[in-house]
Amino acid sequence: MKIRFLGTGTSTGIPQIGCDCKVCRSTDPRDCRTRSSILVSTNGLTFLIDCGPDFRTQILDCDSPHIDALLITHSHYDHVGGMDDLRPYCDGAQFPVYCKQDVANDLYSRLPYCFSNHLYPGVPTFNMNIIHEKEYFYIGDVKVTPIPVMHFKLPILGYRIGNFAYITDCKTISDESVKLLMGIDTLVINALRKTPHISHMALNDAISLIKDIAPRQAYLTHLSHDMGLHADTEKELPHNIKIATDGLVVAITD
Repeated sequence: MKIRFLGTGTSTGIPQIGCDCKVCRSTDPRDCRTRSSILVSTNGLTFLIDCGPDFRTQILDCDSPHIDALLITHSHYDHVGGMDDLRPYCDGAQFPVYCKQDVANDLYSRLPYCFSNHLYPGVPTFNMNIIHEKEYFYIGDVKVTPIPVMHFKLPILGYRIGNFAYITDCKTISDESVKLLMGIDTLVINALRKTPHISHMALNDAISLIKDIAPRQAYLTHLSHDMGLHADTEKELPHNIKIATDGLVVAITD
């Protein structure tokens, strides 16, 4: 399995518009973060998890690889705002999308031109596959297990694929969902900043969860500029926790 981080920033990205802090002014490329998204390649298939407003630039930066399906964690704009740019992947066919019913309902409302009875030539079209938070499903021969988490009061999904799991925008996670993550090799988890936040895990929250799950390796994503400089923060982390960066490629043993 191979994963590629397309983006590792929160909804504002880094640098944040109008901000003059040391992180937003940093010349270290690791401190430049687009909105969070990831590619997962396994068993000959490649899945995109979330498709934010930076998708076009992100996918061009990695030479526009083939993508077989999109998995959506939730419908906030920084996670779905780039879906119109999936039109080259439709190529006359409906592109497979996997999401919960509430997410699909939001997309029907936001992108009505993609789902109308009389489609305008060239618009992206999607095959919406409704998934349920307590039921695993297959894409080809790849098993995908939804991981229910809470984004403050909003139920959203992470995903486990083999011995890899991706979770973003999580504030709290149930014991039942933690059990679904046990035994994984690699975990990607959000960590917004060092101080508490109402709807996202802070750094200590993420570290505590990683200790409970005990993956071989963990990566932090969905960072804001309030996390501080990459070079400083990485020195504070346990040996098996790293800060993900845009463009980072990681190989995972199946």
